[in-house]
Amino acid sequence: MSFIRARSIAQLRAARIAHPVNARFFSTPTDGSVKVSPADAPTTPPKDSSLINKEGPGEAMARHQPDYNATIDYATSRAVAAAVLSGAPTDLQARTVRIYKPTKPATQSGTWHSHHWRMDWDVLGKGYRWENPLMGWQSSGDVLQGTHINFKSKEDAILFAQKQGYEYFVQEPNERKFVPKAYANNFMHEPKKIKHIRTK
Repeated sequence: MSFIRARSIAQLRAARIAHPVNARFFSTPTDGSVKVSPADAPTTPPKDSSLINKEGPGEAMARHQPDYNATIDYATSRAVAAAVLSGAPTDLQARTVRIYKPTKPATQSGTWHSHHWRMDWDVLGKGYRWENPLMGWQSSGDVLQGTHINFKSKEDAILFAQKQGYEYFVQEPNERKFVPKAYANNFMHEPKKIKHIRTK
């Protein structure tokens, strides 16, 4: 059995050498030196090769050369809003966005989440909200209800809204006013009736 296998393998090997599967596996031996000059570039294909297409230097260059120094005519040039070109539904384009700065939560978690500016979409009318009959929770069909985008500054948020073509309004934050206090102020004289703070 092994003799038959060895003979069939030898016949298969001889057939592969006699009849090449693909001509692209044949290559001519090279001298092994590195070619760095333009004269060594393969501009002309060898005579025995039919797989290399002849390409002139004009075909390899870019066919379009834009003029980067052209002046922009701002009287006629208009920027198209990105929402128009994106293919989004028109009801999403008509939504008004609010740009605001989140307030500090009432907990003691700090002010880390109130350093950025946030943009969110307005809430749709009653037709998009209903009460879930299973649990009584409030359900919504608005896909942008829980969506918001954070920005580093107010100007970045306004620029993004203008680029997208959204109608927006900016809600300025209410800054906290810190008044310096001291423990000695509890004992200062006031021309009013003395306060009696009861503990029970």
